[in-house]
Amino acid sequence: MSTEIRTAAQATLPAVPTQLWIGGRWRDATGGGTFAVTDPANGNELARVPDATVADAVTALDAAVATQAEWAATPPRERGEVLRRAFELVVERTDELATIMTLEMGKSLAESRAEIAYAAEFFRWFSEEAVRIAGRWSTAPAGGSRLLTMKQPVGPCLFVTPWNFPLAMGTRKIGPALAAGCTVVVKPASATPLSMLALAGILAEAGLPDGVLNVVTTRSTGDVVDRLLADPRLRKVSFTGSTDVGRGIAAKAAQNLLRVSMELGGNAPFLVFADADLDAAVEGAMLAKMRNVGEACTAANRFHVHRDVADEFAARLADRFAALTLGHGTAEGTDVGPLVDASTRDKVAELVDDAVSTGGRVLTGGTAVDGPGYFYRPTVITGVTGEARILREEVFGPVAPITVFDDDAEAVRAANDTELGLTAYVFTRSLDRAIRVSEALETGMVGLNAGIVSNPAAPFGGVKASGYGREGGVEGIEEYLSTKYVAVALPD
Repeated sequence: MSTEIRTAAQATLPAVPTQLWIGGRWRDATGGGTFAVTDPANGNELARVPDATVADAVTALDAAVATQAEWAATPPRERGEVLRRAFELVVERTDELATIMTLEMGKSLAESRAEIAYAAEFFRWFSEEAVRIAGRWSTAPAGGSRLLTMKQPVGPCLFVTPWNFPLAMGTRKIGPALAAGCTVVVKPASATPLSMLALAGILAEAGLPDGVLNVVTTRSTGDVVDRLLADPRLRKVSFTGSTDVGRGIAAKAAQNLLRVSMELGGNAPFLVFADADLDAAVEGAMLAKMRNVGEACTAANRFHVHRDVADEFAARLADRFAALTLGHGTAEGTDVGPLVDASTRDKVAELVDDAVSTGGRVLTGGTAVDGPGYFYRPTVITGVTGEARILREEVFGPVAPITVFDDDAEAVRAANDTELGLTAYVFTRSLDRAIRVSEALETGMVGLNAGIVSNPAAPFGGVKASGYGREGGVEGIEEYLSTKYVAVALPD
């Protein structure tokens, strides 16, 4: 692998709002505090955004509460049309939004454009689902009365979104909430707030009424979130992030019996059976591991490969990894951008060093890159033993640890040997094996001969300590709807 890091002249940050979006207007934080948003490829400051206080967050919730009834009463078609217009605007501004995302998060422009397309699709999908919210009408089994059920918006929602997919993790929450008739307060990650602020401007331009969406940027995440969770007017929280933080939010949400959606950590196994198409398996591994520089909860974290094909698979994967070019996301020819910050890079290095110290062998990569930015070379490690932490902890970086298995039962046991259960990947030509293994895996999603599972038309979510609730698909809007039953008495 070349040690060269492709650089680029500092790209110009497109025009993007850098204030809080509350009640339909841009405003500064109380007290005027700000914090810097930096480029992880070189440390350069991109912008400063408001460091919102607890009072600002309460004002945002005030705005959401004030407009909840009006938005819930808005005809579903009108709600859907706002989302449809927002979809079109996001697509129209792909290049602008991709540049913002690459500069604040680090991924290549090609990957940012792919995320923009994915993010926009949630608005298109839920613009269509808005008009399909339905209840039912039936005769009571004993006759003499009727049973009416109706679906109503759950109410004001709080969304806490992560830095790794700064637009898509917002749209897949905002889309169904707005379609269902809920108002929203969004607290984006402090590392990547610009994408969400840009999205707020687009939704306003698309005709979203004032106060329906509010965006609060802050470094005091704990204080802000805790205050809103304690407010009895809030009725729903959706969080994407680490399992440990999710546990804390869920516990606090329980005090007010909030509706809760948790999309938490992943430790995805990638299973390659002896009969797999190795070309497809390697291609799938590149997608499942290297998408977003490995900084994805769905990223393949552990590669369990049948002993008969393990050496060939590892060699092919190492060749592909070694051919990747590191660089600034805006530089032409960049395949792999930086990790988001120094602590993420250091955690990756720590897990790789531990894997090697417990018996693993590095085929390619295995080191960080000196110089500005938080780069780590794409890495393949074979002979990883059960003592290695990397098999138990989410690496969140461009590292593929490989272990071997001898039969299907051993593969399934290894795959399920984790408290997490978000995604798994299975490569086999056998239909019988594909069905049996998919059924046996303790995960919310399975990529069968596929390296990507995410799709706005499909339910995204996990089991066990990877959380609960689903985003996307026909299931996604149900997270924002309450069921009301009306007993209709009929006179004799």
